[in-house]
Amino acid sequence: MKTRIRELRKKNKLSQEELALAVGTTRQTISSIEVGKYTASLVLAYKIAHYFGLTIEEVFDFSELEEF
Repeated sequence: MKTRIRELRKKNKLSQEELALAVGTTRQTISSIEVGKYTASLVLAYKIAHYFGLTIEEVFDFSELEEF
């Protein structure tokens, strides 16, 4: 899944470690989400979006998911 996390981190001058600490996860998890190896849980997605003052849809790209 594509995300805007890297873009948002750079814009806010945050390291992966700083973002991870702010949302209660590890740097490795943030890295894995950024490169698409891991999909964030709903709770983590909410925390990340909330941290940046955005909605989940503004941070995570759901366009690749099949429509029901």
